[in-house]
Amino acid sequence: MNVDDLKERVTAAYADREKAKEPFYAMAIRETLNLVDRGVLRVAQKGENGWEVNAWVKEAILLFFTISEMKTMELPPFEFHDKIALKKGLAEAGVRVVPPGVVRYGAFCERGVVVMPGYVNIGAWVGAGTMVDTWATVGSCAQVGRNVHLSGGVGLGGVLEPSSARPVIIEDGAFIGSRSVIVEGVIVEEEAVIGANTVLTASTPIIDVTGEQEVVFKGRVPARSVVIPGTRAKKFPAGEYQLPCALIIGKRSASTDQKTSLNAVLRDFSVPV
Repeated sequence: MNVDDLKERVTAAYADREKAKEPFYAMAIRETLNLVDRGVLRVAQKGENGWEVNAWVKEAILLFFTISEMKTMELPPFEFHDKIALKKGLAEAGVRVVPPGVVRYGAFCERGVVVMPGYVNIGAWVGAGTMVDTWATVGSCAQVGRNVHLSGGVGLGGVLEPSSARPVIIEDGAFIGSRSVIVEGVIVEEEAVIGANTVLTASTPIIDVTGEQEVVFKGRVPARSVVIPGTRAKKFPAGEYQLPCALIIGKRSASTDQKTSLNAVLRDFSVPV
């Protein structure tokens, strides 16, 4: 079954959920998930015009929950009760998962990914050389590039619905500091550094304060930016209050030695990690 056939059947089943129960459509849903699990298909990929979302692939993931049954899975001494199995073939794939880290079926990790006791959810894509550190969460459909470091406790939100919505995207070489939370389809562009405890939502003002006049971004951290959490005042009828924002305080220098560049950024800008 080619990709066009899969897309046609999945789209039809998503429009009429009763069709998902029929073998003709259920087979297409399962095959789509198999291709996502193997990294052949992705929820989103970067094209000439930026990141493009494959809504029908997200629809297949949602339908997969519908046609899958609850079952008990035992990995002594642990027991799980869920609809989605754990990912298999990690050794062959060259992926290291440290107990009790979890990579769910339908997520794809390239060779060289390390998952400490963290979590990678269905539909996610994680690039080679990336570290998912302790208690970090890669939410459903999040796209994480190569040589990214997700520090301890980082939360990348899951974005399954609506199916056309952009997932959280962390591009190649980015560093996400401890306990940072990135949700609602925010894009962190290549080699950006996000300081500890930074919260980024679609509506969070991301303010470049390095020039004479502030420049405000929303939903996107520009490439190689160094970002820390901040606040800005806003007036309400009851008074003036400080609301959260994120501050771009500098740029990571272009360097062929990315680790040296990153260490210099952390030192020069005193960025908490």
